[in-house]
Amino acid sequence: MGVPLQGEARYRKIKVLGEGTVGIVSKARDRTRKRDDINSIVAIKKIRMGHYKDGISVTALREIKLLQELKHPNVIGLVDVFAGTNNVNMVIEFCVTDLELVIRDRSIALTPAEVKCCMKMILHGIDACHEKWILHRDLKPSNILVGADGQLKIADFGLARLHASPKSRLTHQVITRWYRPPELLYAARTYGPAVDMWSVGCIFAELMLRMPYLPGDSDIDQLAKIFQARGTPSKEDWPNHDALPAYVEFTPTPEPDHRILFTASSPESLHLLDKMMYLDPLKRISAKEALKHPYFSLEYPAACDAATLLAKIKSGSTVKDQGTANGNGEDSMDDSREGEQGSKPVVSETARALGGRRLDFS
Repeated sequence: MGVPLQGEARYRKIKVLGEGTVGIVSKARDRTRKRDDINSIVAIKKIRMGHYKDGISVTALREIKLLQELKHPNVIGLVDVFAGTNNVNMVIEFCVTDLELVIRDRSIALTPAEVKCCMKMILHGIDACHEKWILHRDLKPSNILVGADGQLKIADFGLARLHASPKSRLTHQVITRWYRPPELLYAARTYGPAVDMWSVGCIFAELMLRMPYLPGDSDIDQLAKIFQARGTPSKEDWPNHDALPAYVEFTPTPEPDHRILFTASSPESLHLLDKMMYLDPLKRISAKEALKHPYFSLEYPAACDAATLLAKIKSGSTVKDQGTANGNGEDSMDDSREGEQGSKPVVSETARALGGRRLDFS
């Protein structure tokens, strides 16, 4: 009986997907699985330990720890972790593209059923995080990946944090600005899952509009865009918001009629969006509550399945032909060849720890 393949020996590199300041992401084949197994293709983040004085980065350690806790179809799966020469390797599920590229690809005409499918999977994924007291703190379309089976998967847990107590003081300098809620822009230090739900609302709006909903140029401009879109808060709408550390007063603006911007959106979808984007975080809907909203339970059409969504995504120009696992160009996972580039990175990031360089999922 042979010795089980472990560590580097378990994987054969197919191509480099992207390279950053502290490591490389490669597409590889898991040699312990059959070639026609959909899970035989993986992505390997090789994080160079020498880049950090004390070894591996805290961000990478946090991501590994949290992904080991999270096992859900709508959260990126951590397949394996192994050490190499002066590096640590995270083996994660390989995904065909990300939601940012899908939204930008105008050749993909998403139907209401497909938008609903996307939202259902995102909410299931973030609900799984919140069930385990994990705040993601960087939800945005480029961090929502599309798996080989069509399941959307929340990825990039580099800014995620365990949320043990509502009184815990946390940094407000998280979440990409366009998806950042007003309480963090006002420098709130105590917050909870509602910050993620605001981001989910921004993603929902982006899916309906096919463009970023609140693209601010600075923190002040971001607040201005939020209040233009959602109205300025009163003390009744959002008690004590004027006591937050970075509070700035804005000229009162009434909430506009959202049907003017969201011309093709249903009343139920806009009602759910409103609940996700209450200015007062205490009033924001939770992921679990959102999944019970009439938008999902009563409104026609129902959400399509993941396979239908994947077929639509693959019909666009975003996803190239993925080929087969046993095609040409496979290499063993040895450090001597880690600098070889299969092609220039062309699509959205999935690993901030690798320096933010764009990745080629093909």
